[in-house]
This record gives sequence, structure tokens and C-alpha cells, in this order.
Amino acid sequence: MITFIKKKLSSQFVRNVGWLTISEIIYRVLRLGLVVIGARYLTSQDYGLGAIVMTVREFGITFSDIGIGAKIIQTEEEELEPICNSAYWLNWVVFCGLFVLQSLAAFPIAWFYQTNDIILPIIISGIAYLIWPISVVQKTLIQRENRLKIIAITDTSLNITTSILSAGLAVMGMGVWVFVLPGVFIAPVEALVYYKGHSWRLGSGFTTRNWSQILNFGKNILGVSLLRTLRNNLDYLLVGRFVGIKELGIYFFGFNAGLGISLSFINAINSAILPHLCAVRSQASEFKRTYLNSLKTISITIVPFVILQASLAHFYVPIVFGQKWTPAIPIVILICLSAIPRPFADAASQLLVAVGKPYLDLRWNIIFTVIFTIAIFIGVHGQIIGVATSVLLVHLIFLPLFTLWATRHVFPRIQKT
Repeated sequence: MITFIKKKLSSQFVRNVGWLTISEIIYRVLRLGLVVIGARYLTSQDYGLGAIVMTVREFGITFSDIGIGAKIIQTEEEELEPICNSAYWLNWVVFCGLFVLQSLAAFPIAWFYQTNDIILPIIISGIAYLIWPISVVQKTLIQRENRLKIIAITDTSLNITTSILSAGLAVMGMGVWVFVLPGVFIAPVEALVYYKGHSWRLGSGFTTRNWSQILNFGKNILGVSLLRTLRNNLDYLLVGRFVGIKELGIYFFGFNAGLGISLSFINAINSAILPHLCAVRSQASEFKRTYLNSLKTISITIVPFVILQASLAHFYVPIVFGQKWTPAIPIVILICLSAIPRPFADAASQLLVAVGKPYLDLRWNIIFTVIFTIAIFIGVHGQIIGVATSVLLVHLIFLPLFTLWATRHVFPRIQKT
């Protein structure tokens, strides 16, 4: 058993996950430090305006995820160069379009919130969209080649720099611009790093060739991203509306305390597993072995950690966060346990993308979002404990079923080819 675990922990997949997880954890620690600094130098008005800017940008980034990167990772080697050339120009169209749309949306958003102070920050925050296309293809190719250490180190360095800039702007009393300017300042640096980090360069003039192929593939990726964004915010919206703002605060704390570190692992696995699978997709037996080994790796890393975290919640919550958060302990435990099936389902989703069937992942996400919504509506009748219980049950019941179905759907077909 010990030999088996050592072998799993020495794999490239685990090393990739490890680098990305470290990057995620550092990012979350930095964000915590910014909250402490911001509380001293920013007003509630600044935070409110900043929340609007960040929400708009989050949805903007979600809409930019139309599957271009996934298509580059998933495509065969002989088709890679024309796909990359087409993806380069499509990225410019998508991101420039998002900048225009976000700039126009700033005005109705300002009208809705009855403050013109938000217009310019929303527009300025979108400037990063005009810079990212320079190196998006290079960054995706680095990911395709499983060189995720480069991405982890780069992201960590940029996060540290961004945090220092944000803290400095907060001390200077820059208000809402704390949430806007660092991302804009760091975008050219990020583009330069990834541009220099890969040898790929544009090999053709403007072309729309392969756009339909990329968009047909990517529309399902976009749909999945939008549904996940909706699910990530749905329980907050319903708790705040039907239970109460105070209870929402307890639930929000419990959710983040229960899933904060676990999400670092889950996000890392989600980023690492697709190139890991695509690298051996042409070899049926190796492809299956790689996928099943990934599930085993998840089992020996994520599951024990989550169980340990949940079992110790009664001890660390009062000590780390204070006695006032003791009522959130049941929420922490329930939400923490809901993390167990998530990485397995994410792996199954990436499996479907790797074999060129993201539309099946989209259909599943539509079904799961409907089930999740119904469960939350039922759960609010039991207050925040009812909502947390609903979240746990939905994930424990339906995500394993999806994982099992996706696995059985893919591999019998591969074995026959």
C-alpha cells in the first residue's frame, strides 16, 4: 500500500496538481491579508462598488470561456497549427467584443444601482481584455504540454505583485480603484511572461478558418461555465432572499471555511487533468489507465484531507476564526463533506471533453443545475442547515452517478475502436 501511494504521489499529474494547489493556497492567503488591510482603509461604499466591478468582470471572464483553450488542448497534433492560428484571431474578436459590451453595460448598471461612480471603473477594468489575447494561445500550449509548473509559478508571482499593488492603493485611499487598477497594471506583464514562455508565434494573417469548428466545440464549454457560475451563486441569492441577511453571513462563512482550501485542490485537479488525458488519448488502453489512475490519485489525496478537515471543525473554527462563528460549525462540516464527490465529477467532465463530447457535459450540467435549484428551494424551509444539507445530499447522490455514467459511456466505445 505504501509503495502504491508513493508511486501515485510521484506521477506528473500529482506534481502538476501540487504546483497549482500551492498557487491557489497562496492566492487565498493573500486575499485574506487584503481583507484585513481593506477593512482599515476602505469604506463600505468602496466595498460595495468593488463588489459590483468584480461581479461584472467575473461574468465577463465567464463569457470569454467559449472553449478556445480546451479545443487547443484537445485537438490532434497534425491539426494544432491551423487551430492555433484561427484561435489567435478569434480570441481578439471575443475579448475586444467583451470590452465593448462591458463598457456599454456600465451605463445601465450604474442606472440600476443609482450611482455614476461605477461607470469609469467598469470600463477601465475591461482594458485587460485588450491585452490578454497577445499570449492566450501560448499559455494554453504550455498547459497542453503539461508544463503547469510554469503557470503555477507565474500566477503566484503575479498574485503577489497584484496584492502588493492593491494594498498600496488601499493605504493611499484609492477606494474602488483598489479593485480595478492592479488587474489592469499586471495584464501586460502576464502577457509578456507567457509570450516569452512558449515558442509558438502566429503563422498566418487574419483568418476565420476553423472558427465554426472551435465555436461548435466551445459553445458547450461556455454553457457549462455559465451554469457553474449560476450554481456558485444560487444558494447565496436564495438564502439572502428567503432566510435573511444575517443567516446568509453565517452560511457564506461556513461555505468558504468548509470549501476554501478544498477548492484549491479541486481547481488544481480541474486544470491539470485535461492535458493529462489528452496527452495519451490516441492510445486506448493507456488513456483508460491514465483516467482511472487520476481517480485513484484523487481518492488518496482529496478524500482523506476533506474527512480530516470536517472532523476537526469543532476544534479549529473557534480557535482560528473566533467563538462568534461557532454556530457556523455544522455548515462547515456539511459543505466540507460535499467536496468529496466534486473532483471525481470534474474528472468525468474533462473525460468527455477529451474525447470530443463536451455537449454531453453541457447536458449533464443543465440537468444538475435544475436538480440543484429544486433542492435549494426545498432546503430554505429548513433555514441555513436545510440549505447546507440539500447541497450535501445533491452532491453525494448525483455527482457519483454522473461520474459512473460518463466512465461507462466513454470506455466501452474506446475499447471497440
